[in-house]
Amino acid sequence: MTTTVRFTKGQGTGNDFVLFSDPDASFDLTPERIRALADRRFGVGGDGVIRAVRSEKHPEGAAALAEDEAAEWFMDYHNADGSVAEMCGNGIRVFTKYLIEQGLTTLEPGETLAIGTRAGVRDVQLSRGGYLVDLGRWSLTGGEPEVTARSLPVARPGLALSIGNPHVVVALAGADELDGIDLGVAPVVEPVPVDGANVEFVVPEEPLVADGVGRIRMRVHERGSGETLSCGTGAAAAALATRYWAGQGAPDQWRVDVPGGTVHVRMFATQDGEHVSLSGPAELVFTGDLVI
Repeated sequence: MTTTVRFTKGQGTGNDFVLFSDPDASFDLTPERIRALADRRFGVGGDGVIRAVRSEKHPEGAAALAEDEAAEWFMDYHNADGSVAEMCGNGIRVFTKYLIEQGLTTLEPGETLAIGTRAGVRDVQLSRGGYLVDLGRWSLTGGEPEVTARSLPVARPGLALSIGNPHVVVALAGADELDGIDLGVAPVVEPVPVDGANVEFVVPEEPLVADGVGRIRMRVHERGSGETLSCGTGAAAAALATRYWAGQGAPDQWRVDVPGGTVHVRMFATQDGEHVSLSGPAELVFTGDLVI
């Protein structure tokens, strides 16, 4: 049975998404339909699909409401291959803009909007040039797995982190190595992460720190989507890993340049531990109808 979906295409630093509203979770969002929406040749095309569902109507939304009763909306995020993802840093900014443009919520300067995700509730605010999201607590999760990538001469050690979703960050020697990696093929991580991982490759700018802000370049292969022009949680992971490697005295504010633009990362103390935030642009590109 076919269904017509009213969708909006959105992007944040080139990380692009197909968004649609399904407040009561009445649409049968199968992996096949997700792949059809995300298909760049036969569908709309995107790195992921985001469904706007009221938290009270989504099976995983109850946990969000238990954490924060203000989390009216749940970001039901799926990778382009139809698999489920816990969190998306660029996606949640685009999702927030979508909710506002659709008249589903409001967000004024100085206010905070609580959004339910599979990684927990995330708070979003307006920022200069876009939106800022508190990605919550981060953690080191799995030592230094070995990463092999096509066109990278030898395997490199990575640093495993969680930003609500799993990441492995690899430091490279310079821009030539970063530009030369073929991410059309998924990097191999050993030992294999239980839930897979996004893999980020990073090089420092010269100088690493300017005016108190750390500066890095990054490319990423996203679990379930392939190479993308940007990854918000990946940018946060890359900044955290670089600060970790740099040692004492490294800054808590970072500029991360990705193929699709620039995002900004900040680490800050809270009562429940150190949090990391991400800020950057969000754009809604076009709206249409697709029969799937």
